[in-house]
Amino acid sequence: MPPEIDNFNFAIMKKRRAIFPGSFDPLTLGHYDIIKRGITLFDELIIAIGVNTDKKYMFPLEERKRFISEAFKDEPQITVLTYQGLTVDFCKKVNAGFILRGLRNPADFEFEKAIAHTNRKLSEIETVFLLTSSGKSYISSSIVRDVIRNGGDYSGLVPDSVRTK
Repeated sequence: MPPEIDNFNFAIMKKRRAIFPGSFDPLTLGHYDIIKRGITLFDELIIAIGVNTDKKYMFPLEERKRFISEAFKDEPQITVLTYQGLTVDFCKKVNAGFILRGLRNPADFEFEKAIAHTNRKLSEIETVFLLTSSGKSYISSSIVRDVIRNGGDYSGLVPDSVRTK
């Protein structure tokens, strides 16, 4: 082993902790795809469920937490937490250096780019974008909610943990 590696203190390496924020109302296969791919990039991934008291959700917060926890019960590097307020403030609170975001289309990119620039202006947080896998880019929580509200078959849009609701 080269001496520079022999003398390197691996214990002081900073863990790469990211948050993946969203309302997850409900968790979709698009979210699932980004999370599964995101855990290969980071040592820890916090699924951060944002709580907005002005917003009406289809699923209660505890149920949304359960959907995510059950879907990733075998992934020890994933934690599910809730937060209110600015995402960058939550990142500081949990010592996360990165925000993970998924992009489905060019409109998502433009919207997310503006948020990422604002977050960098407010803090040192980096945003990492992943494109959704082909075949999942059309899936959004709002589409899934509409299918559920109208009695449609949403089984191909969500993980098993959501289908057992």
